[in-house]
Amino acid sequence: MMRILICGASGFIGQALCERLALGGYDVLRGVRRCSRITDVQIDFSHPLAPEMWAERLRGIDVVVNAVGIITENTSSRFADVHYRSPAALFAGCVLAGVKRVVQISALGAEQGTTPYFRSKYAADQCVMKLPIEWCILCPSLVYGQNGTSAAMFRMSASLPLMLVPDLGDARFQPIHVDDLVDAIVASITQVTARGKCIDVVGASRISYREMLDSYRRQMGFPEAWHATILAPVMAIAARFAGMIPGAVLNTDNWKMLQAGNTGDIGGYTRLVGHVPRGIDDFIAPQCAEVARSRALVLWRIPLLRYVMAFVWIASAYVSACVYPLQASLELLAPLGLSGAPAQVALFGASVLDLIMGVACVAYPQKGVWLIQAGLVIAYSLLIAVFEPAFLAHPFGPVLKNLPILALLLILYTEES
Repeated sequence: MMRILICGASGFIGQALCERLALGGYDVLRGVRRCSRITDVQIDFSHPLAPEMWAERLRGIDVVVNAVGIITENTSSRFADVHYRSPAALFAGCVLAGVKRVVQISALGAEQGTTPYFRSKYAADQCVMKLPIEWCILCPSLVYGQNGTSAAMFRMSASLPLMLVPDLGDARFQPIHVDDLVDAIVASITQVTARGKCIDVVGASRISYREMLDSYRRQMGFPEAWHATILAPVMAIAARFAGMIPGAVLNTDNWKMLQAGNTGDIGGYTRLVGHVPRGIDDFIAPQCAEVARSRALVLWRIPLLRYVMAFVWIASAYVSACVYPLQASLELLAPLGLSGAPAQVALFGASVLDLIMGVACVAYPQKGVWLIQAGLVIAYSLLIAVFEPAFLAHPFGPVLKNLPILALLLILYTEES
């Protein structure tokens, strides 16, 4: 039985590959940061190991697949370590341990790319090519899958009533379904003809960014949307500022990669796997459309509710403490038996509490927060109903409008994090 180590087995591509290989009867070892199974091998590409240390872990392994990758850097994970130094040491360890073949999951466009992401990927590709070992390098385009992070972002964008499309000029893309990518990886593991090949792994559809989103929208069952184009200079500025936020997907380098497009030759994939990859209109199976639709809506609806609630609480705190006439506010508290200093303490205390609730909507979106806020809304409403009953018949309905607020809080409480 062929023994295969999948580095990055807990990732989107790695999980799909492990499931497929296990169904095929292969002996699969999962290379992960945190081991939870007896078949797990502890790896951390953020901290490169010496080839000799890798060799100890690779004894008895027939094939190693490197599916580790990051799209943005952070303080603990750098492109140079994750994409180049650790894979280079891994590949050298494979030679020492007698591993028969290495499959490197690179990136489409790495050879011509100028960003740190592309340069680090290409450096690892060059490294494995020079070693005395069988190798195959697969260069996938954008990878679509039900559980993919980037695919979820695209589906969310496609589900918006007003679809925001960046101005990418003539840039075109050839997204590949994760199942087709896994087919290519399995073929590169098992087929002799894959040895020493660098293969573009692209889908059958060559489309624009807008066409990609339109396709996802149709497959999820949404009606046609309005479109708004975000000009390239505006996107460039947004990318520059977003890049200052740790972990942000949009940054200057990723914006450059989007502008460059992502297409390749479908022939290499077809010769390797023996069939043409699916087109983008077949990515979302009919039985998965409802799940994809629900997930897409949740990704923007729940944050929208959270930030609207934050605005309501913070704006209420500001208006109460700084805008509405102080004397008028104190007069509203008189029916509660509060006057003078106690009334001022109650007024500004309530404003501070509202401010805390607004910040909590963003910083601590937990079930307990929604319960506390619902309790406050109910308490405020009861106090007004008992001590200021005239507001119940107010033509603007200030108390009645607390009902939709409570409904929003109920939705937030029942949603999973």
